[in-house]
Amino acid sequence: MQGRIDESIATLQSILVANPDDGRAYLLLCRAYYAEEHPDEAIDACEHALQTLSQSSEAQDWMGRAYGMKADLSGPLAGFRLARKVVAAFELAVKLDPTNGPAVNDLSEFYINAPSVIGGGQDKAVELATRVAPQLPQEAHRVQALAAEKRHDYKTAEHEFQAAVGITGKPNAWADLGHYYMRRKQDDQAVEALKQCLAADHAKDDALVDVASILGKMHREPRLAMIALNQYLGSNAKSDAAPVVKVYVMLGKNLADAGDKAGAKIDFQKALELASNYAPAKRAIEEL
Repeated sequence: MQGRIDESIATLQSILVANPDDGRAYLLLCRAYYAEEHPDEAIDACEHALQTLSQSSEAQDWMGRAYGMKADLSGPLAGFRLARKVVAAFELAVKLDPTNGPAVNDLSEFYINAPSVIGGGQDKAVELATRVAPQLPQEAHRVQALAAEKRHDYKTAEHEFQAAVGITGKPNAWADLGHYYMRRKQDDQAVEALKQCLAADHAKDDALVDVASILGKMHREPRLAMIALNQYLGSNAKSDAAPVVKVYVMLGKNLADAGDKAGAKIDFQKALELASNYAPAKRAIEEL
């Protein structure tokens, strides 16, 4: 969680030399490689993890994510084969634990965005939302919103995103609403929703990073984005949803855009001190 990927990988590899059947260690190794954006290593570690954790919803979800990262970098044929593995892993993750919110979100986004030939389908997403609504109402509204947006029913999409906020007022629901307004080119409403997210996020978790990312895409409130990123780095709520090394690169790019190349280089180097093979940080330094 502190982003010390090189140290984590070395420690986990030592653990696995002593106990090659430690599925939890392999799962942590998968997550470390995933954060570092190394899909082949992440897939290998997750596949080893599943040898002992095949009934773990969490492990299946990470397996699907690792396959998905690889699919995004592959050609059409290899991507097609991997996509079938992605959806199979996500479906099994939800089957094993229907209350696994991240897995529900992963599966729903696959259904909504993937063509039917590889397992996607709007009807599947809507059915999933209906099925999980009693236990996961916020996630159910989010799925309904994304499905409505995909079919260009923007009135329903906005209503469902707002309903997700109304369930608990959680920061990530506000971030989803802000992201929706950004996609609809309603920038003022997006900024207002994102400010509501920041106000609601007392834990200073990964929703802050979403806020900064969305503000960056809109080229709005750069100072607020920097504050959000630094608050996240200083919090005790850091997670895989926003790897620390990624956040340092985001900070560096914000500084570079503001003309502070020296400050940007410092942040890029901070990322590489934690993960020496983190390609986005290496590319960022080259681009300065």
